[in-house]
Amino acid sequence: MHDVRTLRDDPAGFDRNLARRGLPPVAASVLAQDEAHRAALTTLQERQARRNALAKLIGQARRGGVDSTAMEAEAVALRPEIERLEQDSARLDAEIRATLAELPNRLDPAVPDGADENANLLVHERGMRRNFDFAPKQHFELGEALGMMDFERAAKLSGSRFVVLRGPLARLERALGQFMLDLHTQSHGYVEQAVPLLVGEAAMYGTDKLPKFADQSFVTTDGRWLIPTAEVPLTSLVAGEIVPHETLPMRLVALSPCFRSEAGAAGRDTRGMLRQHQFQKVELVSIVAPDASEAEHERMTGCAERVLELLEIPYRRMLLCAGDTGFGAARTYDLEAWLPGQRAWREVSSCSNTREFQARRMNARTRVEGGPPEMVHTLNGSALAVGRTLIAVMENGQQADGSILIPPTLQPYCGGMTRIGITG
Repeated sequence: MHDVRTLRDDPAGFDRNLARRGLPPVAASVLAQDEAHRAALTTLQERQARRNALAKLIGQARRGGVDSTAMEAEAVALRPEIERLEQDSARLDAEIRATLAELPNRLDPAVPDGADENANLLVHERGMRRNFDFAPKQHFELGEALGMMDFERAAKLSGSRFVVLRGPLARLERALGQFMLDLHTQSHGYVEQAVPLLVGEAAMYGTDKLPKFADQSFVTTDGRWLIPTAEVPLTSLVAGEIVPHETLPMRLVALSPCFRSEAGAAGRDTRGMLRQHQFQKVELVSIVAPDASEAEHERMTGCAERVLELLEIPYRRMLLCAGDTGFGAARTYDLEAWLPGQRAWREVSSCSNTREFQARRMNARTRVEGGPPEMVHTLNGSALAVGRTLIAVMENGQQADGSILIPPTLQPYCGGMTRIGITG
């Protein structure tokens, strides 16, 4: 959400920023709404002040035995006008808020121009890509050959874009989630949270998932939403609060199922686990003071990178361009893992600084003692998407016989198991 004062101060700059995302200008129309709203408020305040003055004069007149008929008639006439002005003011305010709610966050000047992922900027690449002496397979080929990845039975249960994992492969997925939680809580200073998987509309709106992404989420018959990411409940923990400045930064982590309808993804990644309606993810959220968010963004992304380094998965960090940066983000780093079976880089983490965009929507503030409240900054990042990381572990660890080597870091989480083979 934007502060309308930002548009008043620099309407041309606001429109230029929208143009970087390929969006049309809006400043003139929003400022026209804003002017009408402020005019209605001014008139309303004048009429309310006159009503209050009349009430005082009428009381004085009655006590002094003076005829107050004319003043009483004026007061009566003011009532419908005040009611109309109150309704107009509320309507115009709602219209402005609805317009602003549809506008994406302002991009950081460092975000490169570009329409799509082809313009994303490589920041660095880490890890050695393995040389295979055989043709590497994709994860679903490996999983199905092992008898541990079943899309057909999952479709019988739930339709497309679901999977049943079994045996050692199911354990490996569980191990990944537990390893990530331990790393982030024990080494990176995040505090584990167990969060609801169903949230109200306010939590979805506050974290910029509504109204923009309603068609990509699942909603129950009683109006609660299945979380598309634990970012929603984690960030919403501070909604409507003034967080004591001395408690910042707040660093929160959760492992949770995530649910997405993938309404806009028809025909994409139809094979395998890359794009599912339900998946596990370890989510990092930071609530920080405004002057700390840039450093926190680098720190958070480094925490996510550490997971890939310990798993010995080659990866690269990409700074997303204007056209590929998400709705709520001012700046985003994607971490992409190398998938030898696909012979492609695929995203396993997205770390974003939303600055005060979400905080303004949910009215989350902080205050230095003795000072005025100010909006906090919020950040979120996958560290990592468990299913996609499983894919990377499988494809990078595959052997010529179809077995999969388990990274040493994960072996203690797998009961000492070092390899997943045909016999498990």
